Amino acid sequence: MQYTRLGRSGLKVSRLCLGTMNMGSKSWKPWIFDEAEAEPIIGHALDHGVNFIDLADFYSAGAGEEIVCNVLRRLARRDELVLTTKLGYPIGGGVNNSGHSRKHVFDALEGSLTRMKSDYVDIYMLHYFDTETPIEETMDALNDVVRQGKARYVGVSTMYTWQFAKILAACDRNGWARPINMQLQLNAAYREEEREMIPFCMDQGIGVSVFSPLARGILTSDMSSIRNKTDFFTAEMYNDAASRDVAMSVARVAEARGLTPAQVAQAWVLRKPEISAMLVGADTRAQVDSALAALTTDLDAEEVFEIERNYTPCDPINDYTAGKRIPRAPRLAAGRFATGLDAVA
Repeated sequence: MQYTRLGRSGLKVSRLCLGTMNMGSKSWKPWIFDEAEAEPIIGHALDHGVNFIDLADFYSAGAGEEIVCNVLRRLARRDELVLTTKLGYPIGGGVNNSGHSRKHVFDALEGSLTRMKSDYVDIYMLHYFDTETPIEETMDALNDVVRQGKARYVGVSTMYTWQFAKILAACDRNGWARPINMQLQLNAAYREEEREMIPFCMDQGIGVSVFSPLARGILTSDMSSIRNKTDFFTAEMYNDAASRDVAMSVARVAEARGLTPAQVAQAWVLRKPEISAMLVGADTRAQVDSALAALTTDLDAEEVFEIERNYTPCDPINDYTAGKRIPRAPRLAAGRFATGLDAVA
């Protein structure tokens, strides 16, 4: 296993981070693994040096934190792990049971620590940018959480660069604990974060952890999983010609090298020096092995060109564009322009 510091912090994490959205309760999603099914995957990751575990209170409405940490207590020492969990999305009733208000920060953290049966979390993360709560209120509350010892560090996920800049400015202005990690989506079919967010994080000394390195499975050349048959987000994010062309290029490189497309797609992410860690949402031990192999898979210039040549810009993927994304393909003319085109034809 390779280890790295998260940004300018002293915290060392494995370059592979075990994603756990697929672990918890099947009553939440049909593709979720229960505790018995999750344990072999978690154990395999731990056996190969993974110390970075990603959780969220939203996953399985809290059951994910509970079952993953049940397994971790059996298989690992708490002080050797770096556990992160996230808050923001609602997992219960009440008008204050979501967002990043001071009330919800404290209530959500207490709920997470109770389910995790832990006194602290290593990185407590905002799941998104809450546009309804003043950022000063949120970061003041997170600073208090750090000072109380209930979180060692804070982090953030999935937002615009200008929003993250507001967070850092508030922290610097008030002497509050700065986030040490930005968790964002990056893969060969979605590279928009390379324009501003990743360079900004490098400038500010923020570690970058990447989720969805396989573009929710399309870069594996296998769309037959239960998740992809039942999760409409996959189609919304990657159901366009450019994404399919990128997937075909990944498959071509994999075939020429005698590797799986997943390993090639993961190697493309891990080759970037800006990326601290890559999340691995594994359904099998073999999928963990694929990510492990990708750590030492070098891609030459021709292979990188083949993977990247079909990429075209697209609108961002985040909470604010959900259900509104524009496919990367020409749209049919509308209104008077459609009429005019028809007249010319």
